[in-house]
Amino acid sequence: MHDFGANPAAMRACRAMNDLGAAARPFVFVLDYALHEPLVVPLHQVDATQLKYWIRGAGNDLQRPPADRVPPRISVLSAPSRARYRRAFDTVQQHLRCGNSYLVNLTLPTRIAISGSLSDLFYHSEAKYRVWLRDRFVAFSPEPFVTIADGVIRSCPMKGTRSGEGQRQADALLADPKEYAEHVTIVDLIRNDIGRVARRVSVERFRYVETLKTDRGSLLQMSSEIVGRLAPDWPGRIGDILLAMLPPGSVTGAPKQMTCRIIAEAEGYQRGFYTGVVGLFDGQQLDSGVLIRFVEQTAEGYLFKSGGGITIDSRVDLEYQELLDKIYVPLHRDYSH
Repeated sequence: MHDFGANPAAMRACRAMNDLGAAARPFVFVLDYALHEPLVVPLHQVDATQLKYWIRGAGNDLQRPPADRVPPRISVLSAPSRARYRRAFDTVQQHLRCGNSYLVNLTLPTRIAISGSLSDLFYHSEAKYRVWLRDRFVAFSPEPFVTIADGVIRSCPMKGTRSGEGQRQADALLADPKEYAEHVTIVDLIRNDIGRVARRVSVERFRYVETLKTDRGSLLQMSSEIVGRLAPDWPGRIGDILLAMLPPGSVTGAPKQMTCRIIAEAEGYQRGFYTGVVGLFDGQQLDSGVLIRFVEQTAEGYLFKSGGGITIDSRVDLEYQELLDKIYVPLHRDYSH
């Protein structure tokens, strides 16, 4: 877990969100993983030439491409080598065997090519949470971070993945002991995170499966729903609430503080905005998503950052394949509406 209290940028963002929330002024926020360069922008000041967002139906650039426009494609140029992944995996396993962590979300970047631009990916992709920032990155994420409505805070972490679709594959995902252990660990972590800011915390839905349609076939993801009750003054504490729960537990692991140190040691690269959070406060309610399914433009070209949770029972070949399976674009299927 990062020491955000010693981070001036994080504290400025926290105060800005608290002040805007207390005044019931709508705003958009894009928070990087380490909160080194968080963005908090009043809604009326958002410039679509700099920041495009789509938060479950609310957005500032809602155009869709023409029906005859060919969707952009991505192709892998250079995935992390199996040797590099194994070194990172072995570092994680050493910590797991020593009891320093129960679950570590291990990620690495893959060099890719795209047939269009990052803004093309934004317009053509289909996801609950989409964001494009100054041609620096685009994310098309299926995963909520937290929502707040009527004083109820809610989180639906995704942890557990399997290629395919249909009830048979969903049952196989639910029956997988490694995926079960991974999911239970994250549910417990998120329940504790919500317990830091709310009362009457409970798990309303446990282990349900959603199907995601991608340009490479279907992907099953397992989620649970955890809720808690906030005090009536929660809008004036939005920044404090979010910082108390960051970074997201589903993309770090447990226990969070030590696991973040293990991640830094094993991954050996900066996540940047990847696995951060994008969100919208509309003056009454808040919705936010985790920045996964993420393409970044760098001086060396485009990177697609991906990964998955590692437990002591994980097998390196399967985890490496999961990293590759998550390199996809969830394409919008009907451009006529």
